[in-house]
Amino acid sequence: MSKKFFLNLTVLFYAVLFLPVHLSAQNTLTSDSAYTRSLKDVLTGIETRFGVQLKYDEKMMNGKILKYADWRIKPWSVEESLRAILAPFDYTFVMDNGKFKIKEFEYPRTNEQEGKKFLDYFETLYSDKNEWEKRKAAIKPCLSEALQLSPLPEKPDSPVILTPKRKYDGYTVENFAIETLPGIYVAGSIYKPAGIKGKCPVMLNPNGHFGQGRYRADQQIRCATQARMGIIAASWDLFAWGESCLQFDGSLHRLSAANTIQTLNAVRILDYLLSMKEADPTRVGITGGSGGGSLTMMLAAIDDRITLSIPTVMLSSHFSGGCPCESGMPAHLCGGRTNNVEIAAMFAPKPQLVLSDGKDWTSTVPEMEYPFVKRVYSFYGAENELVNDHYADEGHDYGPSKRESMYRFVAKHFNLDIKAVDESKVSIESEPRMYVFGEKGEKFPSHAIKGKEALIAVLKKSGID
Repeated sequence: MSKKFFLNLTVLFYAVLFLPVHLSAQNTLTSDSAYTRSLKDVLTGIETRFGVQLKYDEKMMNGKILKYADWRIKPWSVEESLRAILAPFDYTFVMDNGKFKIKEFEYPRTNEQEGKKFLDYFETLYSDKNEWEKRKAAIKPCLSEALQLSPLPEKPDSPVILTPKRKYDGYTVENFAIETLPGIYVAGSIYKPAGIKGKCPVMLNPNGHFGQGRYRADQQIRCATQARMGIIAASWDLFAWGESCLQFDGSLHRLSAANTIQTLNAVRILDYLLSMKEADPTRVGITGGSGGGSLTMMLAAIDDRITLSIPTVMLSSHFSGGCPCESGMPAHLCGGRTNNVEIAAMFAPKPQLVLSDGKDWTSTVPEMEYPFVKRVYSFYGAENELVNDHYADEGHDYGPSKRESMYRFVAKHFNLDIKAVDESKVSIESEPRMYVFGEKGEKFPSHAIKGKEALIAVLKKSGID
């Protein structure tokens, strides 16, 4: 046989040897293989195709395989393509300094576009007071039921614990603890006007997830100044924060039950405040920032005793609170889905001040959320009872300018003297001085429970899952 024959045979051998590999590589993108590609490769292609930058943790891509990958790409929109590509993995994206940042799906957070669609949908459900009242009647009882607070758990038959009163310039402070469920306490401080004469308005000041909790200076300043204005003001710990951590590890703050416990705590604290002979039940306000803003809107919606509401840096159509203590229970699924904007609107026609800023999720309030809530207020002819003070250059806080807005609004509606507002007169207390049970919990009643197992047992016995 000639050399040419062997040469041709060799070429044929290698051609046949590599042909299946070549065909296999081409045929992976067929229905037989479900058009499967690695997620990482798909995202790299998205960057090239649309000329964008994606940002993500490489660990999120490990072992992630996407079926029908290229069929999910929408050539007209990078956003729609990313949603279709990421959805099977429960991933989503947000804009981060000009890049699309990929992150795990967050049930309480979407984006401004989704929020606008939400509000547009709601507007199709009601166009007058009668239709709105029907919608409200469907949502309101569901909120309490979703929080497992309908009916309310039986209140323990124990007295409120009070520490000695401290006297300051124009106000007093005393610490309190209330047993809200068997063996479970909420601790806080009550600020009262010095030399109370007649009836005083009551103001709840629920806490948010700010550093130092209720012990931080701006929270003390807010409550003490309210007291100097003539208000009985209360501030207290989040569940599994502050003194509550002497009973429960901080990780338990992220239990869904924290959503129920914190709402119940606020109800029990209001019960106590209104039991005081000096309290005026016709002037009852609530204001809090961040997570405290979430509780402000929720309690104002479900508790008819509230007559004035000031949710701060929290009203949003696309964010329902990033902590389970705000959205862990399915309250926002009521009425076939609701959100904090509808919940805030449920307070109409009573006075409500919405405080927002330009550097968090409340940046769209003046253009989106506020007009929506005002529309509901218009059903009652009460547009003037709703106010939005927006601080475009400020961030996520309850800072001096926001407090000033709050003082003016409260003074107007509670008929108080705005001249009494002088934050320089407030004395900032040390954290230990604001404790009820001592720095190590040595003053807890003997029946106080501790730990997750004991907590779960009490919750189940109280009908809270």
